[in-house]
Amino acid sequence: MSRAAALRAARLDDETLLRECELQFFIASGPGGQHRNKTESGVRLTHPPTGVTVTATERRSQAQNRGVALERLREAFARLTYVAPRRVATKPTRGSQRRRLEGKKRTSAIKANRRGDW
Repeated sequence: MSRAAALRAARLDDETLLRECELQFFIASGPGGQHRNKTESGVRLTHPPTGVTVTATERRSQAQNRGVALERLREAFARLTYVAPRRVATKPTRGSQRRRLEGKKRTSAIKANRRGDW
């Protein structure tokens, strides 16, 4: 499962990507009646170069499920190729530190004034 293979596959158009994938159809269980329970409307796409496998069984139509599976495959490629931006360590400025401490001192003084000796 390499990032380079996923990048290359993500750039392909739908037809080329489908030719590169292993396409399997199966009976999708669940609600939908006879049309769904007797026909092979479930679609499983496996992309051998990256090892990514996705399935789609939500629709009653095999063609619609193929489209949904293709979208999921592209989303998986996007997750594989994502590179997180480099984080840069920062620290607060002296002015903001000073203001924060002044605020804390002010709050402390207010609370100390609440505690009167009764």
